[in-house]
Amino acid sequence: MKRPYHSTGDGNLKDKSTIQIGRYVLQQELEKLFREANVLYWSQSLMKMTYEFIDHAIAASPTPPPFPIPRLRFVDAGLALAYTQAPESTSISASLSRSSTRMTGAYLLEEKIECNGDFTKFVHNCDCVPLLDPDEEGYDIAEFLCFTQHVQYIKTKGLVYIADYQGMHSFVTCGMALILILLRRESNTAH
Repeated sequence: MKRPYHSTGDGNLKDKSTIQIGRYVLQQELEKLFREANVLYWSQSLMKMTYEFIDHAIAASPTPPPFPIPRLRFVDAGLALAYTQAPESTSISASLSRSSTRMTGAYLLEEKIECNGDFTKFVHNCDCVPLLDPDEEGYDIAEFLCFTQHVQYIKTKGLVYIADYQGMHSFVTCGMALILILLRRESNTAH
């Protein structure tokens, strides 16, 4: 379960005792959670498009690839909105006859992942190259994720790709987070 927060302390990250966490007002929290849920939704669609591209290429090839294709996915998630019934009036007789609901909280619920592996950042959001060295565990996955970025970029004609891949290397199929980057197209018109 996730709820967005912000730091309200003096910002001194070296002294953890000065860091204080604050909640956003409900409207701001909703905006942030809807955005994150939307990013997860689109990331799943982009990954599905990438696997359809791969599957089509494999089906059209006379020979299978000489290496295994990782089958990865993003965590399943959804928004949960909490409501309470509140009387419209403070008088007891009026509250018995009518009441209204009001939202009291918003949460991003993600599937629970049972993993004992290390959390790994495979690809940084500023580079389309693996963050791992070739001899490190998970390098093959990081290299594959870089490939998916190139497919997404080409298939969307440069509009979007998943930029920040991270998760568990021993169980990456269930634990990835991401940042979606929308790329700006520069106009080629002469002035």
